[in-house]
Amino acid sequence: MSKILFVDDDENLLAMVEAFFKTEKYTVETAKCVEDAEDILAVSKFDIIVVDWMMPGKSGLQLVQQVRSQRDRTPIIMLTGQSAMDDKEAGLDGGADDYLTKPFAMRELSVRVRALLRRAAPEVSQVLIAGQINLDTKTRTCTVNGATIFLLPKEYSLLEFLMRHPNETFSNDALIERVWKSDTEATEAAIRTCVMRLRKKLAEAGDAENRIQTVARVGYRLEP
Repeated sequence: MSKILFVDDDENLLAMVEAFFKTEKYTVETAKCVEDAEDILAVSKFDIIVVDWMMPGKSGLQLVQQVRSQRDRTPIIMLTGQSAMDDKEAGLDGGADDYLTKPFAMRELSVRVRALLRRAAPEVSQVLIAGQINLDTKTRTCTVNGATIFLLPKEYSLLEFLMRHPNETFSNDALIERVWKSDTEATEAAIRTCVMRLRKKLAEAGDAENRIQTVARVGYRLEP
């Protein structure tokens, strides 16, 4: 499941994009300003970033330049209300991979996202590994010591998130925001139950290390 970060100060557009791409089976995170996007990128990796040029505070172009200064080659689509060639040239020269003028059709954005993901696909590993645990993010299957185990959707999403961020500790609130974001009924009890089920399945399949650790009074982390 590909992960998209969408950065725009138009809250209505953020809601529309999030709803549309979730129906297309993407994981979507949104930010209303570049500063929020910087905080998200500090702890999360994405398969593609879509960012508006003109926003309060830092501009989208500044975010693109910052990402590229860190030698991060994540595909980036830049959005803008300006269609002048000089603006397009500045955006692409600044490090963006594609450029889309507002207003745009969701289908056009979707086509451009798919095209960039295909282009980047050979560089992206589809398998996450932590000890005996292998998670194939393309087929959404989990194996432990070579044996496939069945995971419920939330169990899979939690395991994938923790495996993408090894040795990082996440509070219940952070997990609700990142993994249970679309579930308005999410609670700390739901997280604890999911963690317990996931630990049991991994242990029964041979994960003797119990890699999903509880950090007292803080949250959870995965030790690789």
